[in-house]
Amino acid sequence: MNATLPQTETLEIPKPPKRLLTYFEDGGRTVGSWLLTTDHKRIGILYLYSIVAFFTIGAIAAAIMRLELITPAGDLVTSDTYNKLFTIHGTVMVWFFLIPSIPSVLGNFVVPLMLGARDLAFPRLNLLSWYLFNLGGLLALYAIAIGGVDTGWTFYTPYSSTFTNTHVVTMVAGVFMAGFSSILTGLNFIVTTHKMRAPGLTWFRLPLFLWSNYATSVILVMATPVLAMTLVLLSIERIWGVGVFDPQLGGDPVLFQHLFWFYSHPAVYIMILPGMGVVSELVTCFARKPIFGYHFVAFASMAIALIGFFVWGHHMFTSGASVYSGLVFSITSYLVAVPSAIKVFNWTMTLHRGRIFLNTPMLYALGFIGLFTVGGLTGLFLAALALDVHVTDTYFVVAHFHYIMVGGMVTGFLGGLHYWWPKITGRLYPESLGRLAALIIFIGFNLTFFPQYVMGYLGMVRRYHAYAPEFQIYHVMSSAGASILGVGYLLPLIYLIWSLKHGKKAPANPWNATGLEWQTPSPPPKHNFAQTPIVTRPPYQYSAETEEHMVYG
Repeated sequence: MNATLPQTETLEIPKPPKRLLTYFEDGGRTVGSWLLTTDHKRIGILYLYSIVAFFTIGAIAAAIMRLELITPAGDLVTSDTYNKLFTIHGTVMVWFFLIPSIPSVLGNFVVPLMLGARDLAFPRLNLLSWYLFNLGGLLALYAIAIGGVDTGWTFYTPYSSTFTNTHVVTMVAGVFMAGFSSILTGLNFIVTTHKMRAPGLTWFRLPLFLWSNYATSVILVMATPVLAMTLVLLSIERIWGVGVFDPQLGGDPVLFQHLFWFYSHPAVYIMILPGMGVVSELVTCFARKPIFGYHFVAFASMAIALIGFFVWGHHMFTSGASVYSGLVFSITSYLVAVPSAIKVFNWTMTLHRGRIFLNTPMLYALGFIGLFTVGGLTGLFLAALALDVHVTDTYFVVAHFHYIMVGGMVTGFLGGLHYWWPKITGRLYPESLGRLAALIIFIGFNLTFFPQYVMGYLGMVRRYHAYAPEFQIYHVMSSAGASILGVGYLLPLIYLIWSLKHGKKAPANPWNATGLEWQTPSPPPKHNFAQTPIVTRPPYQYSAETEEHMVYG
């Protein structure tokens, strides 16, 4: 028996075409039709190609670093090369993979479908954002190719603006362009959510992925211009010697930290909020229950977006700021954990007494909940002034960041990609391999990063390619875990590509899920819906009648 769907009309939609390259109209086989497309589904796929390429580059840099760190002596690369490697890894992963992955790939593809719309509000602006993103990426890669940058992904002044002889301005220009791409994407999603919802799709009938995506878009539009201005000021100081951040020129380096982290801490929520939205979709689908506390989860997304603008100072407890400001930022840092905890609690209650299907997307969702919880709890340690002073600039911070970003966001992205893959491509992937990959990633991730909490607490400073011998055992464990993690990431790439040609054809709704995106063929036609759907019910109307076995099972 099919799931109860939130609409009243019967849609007459053509049968899905046979191949991925032909599910769009207008001669979809030509490269030119893809490069000039304004179809949100195609643009989402173009973003997928781009971020996979950038992820590969960032992963290679990380692999070389982990090989270097197997032994205490710096015997594989020089210190200068190591500095450039972690700059490549951080810059590429943060701005060219983590930030755009879920909004620009999954968001582009499913947001209009979830809203019952035919496309985003500004299709041409959407295509422009992809070109700006790739232009920024090419500038960053050019900076790497001509010698690289050794400042780290934070570009701290005055080293970045005055002292280093590496190609900072070129790299900064690439990040600047990527920031404008993010602003256009966020603006497009905000207008689309306000103006293009299907009849009857009120705010409190929106899927939670849309709430998370909306909150993320607000952060993108409000915070990214601050980063853009900061990078422009850095470039002006570096090129023309105008004193902004360099104290030798009359500037203030702490000002750079304030401006940078005013953007970069909300950017953490740019990366993690969409993953939370994905997990909300997966938990309710594979537990076959309505989400517990829908309104609390929805408002928690907006609360995270708002409070996230008031916590940047906890990155600066050791920068000379007053104890009183540190106390305020410590309190707000604890406060921002509350809406995140609400989400985890509500996901757990949704799972309670549900009929749980352990399909590949659900395994990623469960992994997200566990890893994000560990990352969030250790974030509370960093919000405490005394403990933060002890572990600042150690591997404890590295582990915390990766538990949130990789354990959380990347896991959420993979869960969402597997969930919507049949809808995107019209093909099913091998479920057994999907489950195996999810398990390998979970084991490899914990083996990679949990030892870093221990060595960080013991005083192992980050960003050094040589270290004291007593830390070697932890680095060997981390490098071994990274090799396992690499296998886990490679597996989905192989079987998802394989599924494009050899996978079984996907039905319109392989998960027996509710939601408007599952009422179109797999993959959807160009205009998504033959008739505009009318929504009459809240989301996630799962019940005993919808608990039948899925296509994957």
